[in-house]
Amino acid sequence: MNFAQLRAFHAVATAGSYTRASETLHVTQPTLSGQVKALEESYGVRLFERRGRGVELTGLGRGLLDITRRLYAIEAEAEQLLSAARSLTGGQLRVGADAPYHVIPLLAAFNRRHPGIQLSLSFGNSEKVLHDLFERRSEVAVLADLKADRRLYALPFRRDRLVVFVERGHPWARRRSIRLAELADQRLVLREPGSITRAIFERAIAAAEVAPGEILEIGSREAVREAVAAGLGIGAVFESEFGRDPRLHALAVRDADLEAVESAACLEDRRPVRVVRAFFDLIRETNPAI
Repeated sequence: MNFAQLRAFHAVATAGSYTRASETLHVTQPTLSGQVKALEESYGVRLFERRGRGVELTGLGRGLLDITRRLYAIEAEAEQLLSAARSLTGGQLRVGADAPYHVIPLLAAFNRRHPGIQLSLSFGNSEKVLHDLFERRSEVAVLADLKADRRLYALPFRRDRLVVFVERGHPWARRRSIRLAELADQRLVLREPGSITRAIFERAIAAAEVAPGEILEIGSREAVREAVAAGLGIGAVFESEFGRDPRLHALAVRDADLEAVESAACLEDRRPVRVVRAFFDLIRETNPAI
């Protein structure tokens, strides 16, 4: 049996398309398609049926996927066994995050437990953080409102909520909360598309049929804060990120669900890697289940 062809089948079956599988294996789509076709022709079988841009497993394909899952789980177990022969006194963990507020305490605790591991941390909006994870530029991503994806293993560990905020001279600065409808025709200062903060906020105002005024789009949390402090509009931020700034005042939105779940995620096939597993073990030990 050609194991390259078998790995190609497994990648397509788990990714659901040749395009995503080719990105995962870092090979061209024609190469991947050729390997799967060669496997089918070798045994005179059909493993996939095409459905639009994706593929669907045949009955035989589903049976083979059950076997390859066990096969690669055993391979990962072997890697884990060999890695476990060494303590975590060296190596690297690359983490991507959409904000520093949740991930920094995790990295500090991880560093205390495994001081020999070299840590690197990069920031971006949620879209970029996920892209880097799929491109294997990072081993772990920490971000909010993560959608289910069979390519990922995700561990939710904390809930957070959006609040709006204004500068201290604003008429709302003496209030504790507002209704979402009060944002109609107001100028908003928001992050760029691809930001979870913006996505959650825009879903809420769309569901409530609230039409804000002008939207001032700014590409970083720090710049959003400065713009609001300068009186350029009303901002939105996660409650955990608001911090203490005497120039700003936070307001709860009392009639909208602006909650998000913070999660850590890794690629499913990287989950058994010892340093990645150690990071998730730490999260389970130090954070209550949500």
